[in-house]
Amino acid sequence: MTGLPIACTLPPDAYTARQTWIADLNRAYLLAHEERGLVLELRYSLAAAHLLTELVQKESVCCAFLQFERTVTSDAIVLRITTPVEAGASARLILAPFIEGSC
Repeated sequence: MTGLPIACTLPPDAYTARQTWIADLNRAYLLAHEERGLVLELRYSLAAAHLLTELVQKESVCCAFLQFERTVTSDAIVLRITTPVEAGASARLILAPFIEGSC
């Protein structure tokens, strides 16, 4: 249990701009993604490192209830985003913006 509200704190216009930014990031660098219940795992090209740092910093502010974990492998950066258990059935909806622009 996070104790944090399960809601994005961005105003609507900023939310739309962020979704566009994430979709652009994904079109340029996302290699694959996998959804597993409360967890979304995204595999990005190594060239996206600085943008993923920016993504995690920004999203940690507006969606503080989400947990972000990055792992660097020899050929990719894996970004794991976990929703709290309280998100339950809404997890897929909460994680959907992070796969915008993916194939």
